[in-house]
Amino acid sequence: MENVNDPVTALREDECWEHLRAHQLGRLVTRVGDVVDIFPVNYVVDGESIVFRTAEGGKLAGLTINASVLFEVDEYTADDAWSVVVRGQAHRIADEEELAAVEQLPLAPMVPTLKLNHIRITPDSVTGRSFRRGPEPGVFDVHPY
Repeated sequence: MENVNDPVTALREDECWEHLRAHQLGRLVTRVGDVVDIFPVNYVVDGESIVFRTAEGGKLAGLTINASVLFEVDEYTADDAWSVVVRGQAHRIADEEELAAVEQLPLAPMVPTLKLNHIRITPDSVTGRSFRRGPEPGVFDVHPY
């Protein structure tokens, strides 16, 4: 039985996708060897995958070396918050038919730069949590798990 007083609640996968579809800016986490990087990227949901555009450079090179990525989107208000994490594989879209299809998506760079590479993140898992915000409880008010 779920505790309705619990300030942290796991989101169902369909709720995660709702949050992802409702937003346009997320964070891409890459890892090459011992170097972990995080990049803000604007994106669009295409079916049950994430598509974004990028220029030539370190982000694209890193994805070529290690396609395993994390993608995170979150939001908060005074009363609540949520976070969704997509773990998956990123690949540059090279197939002409797939490229023609994603070029029709409502995805344009947020800054006036050329971003000619379309990247698709295919999820291995999609998880999320929602948080009820409030003051920190007293040390003796916390119930054991």
